Amino acid sequence: QVQLVESGGGLVQPGGSLRLSCAASGNIFRVNAMGWYRQAPGKQRELVAQITSGGNPRYEDSVKGRFTISRDNALNTVHLQMNSLQPEDTAVYYCNADVTVGWTSGPRKSYWGQGTQVTVSS
Repeated sequence: QVQLVESGGGLVQPGGSLRLSCAASGNIFRVNAMGWYRQAPGKQRELVAQITSGGNPRYEDSVKGRFTISRDNALNTVHLQMNSLQPEDTAVYYCNADVTVGWTSGPRKSYWGQGTQVTVSS
């Protein structure tokens, strides 16, 4: 089994910064793409940022220039550095990982973290 544990959420003022982290553990052969999604009250869940196993990132348009996604493959960990936060960024943020499971090359499965609350308010 594979687990994703998130940390780093909290309350911050507009213009402030937060850094989210997500660590994958368990029966992992390889962690492929990893990403961050968010869901605000009354809205659909959306992809915020994603990074491939090779380190290539992509971002939702509204966060370009403000958010940076990175990963540490040795630790099976992904980070999301969020700068210049605005109230519109308030949401529950979910980590996602595409994982090749097992002790040898096998099937790929998608896993989700538990979610962490980010609130931007003065």
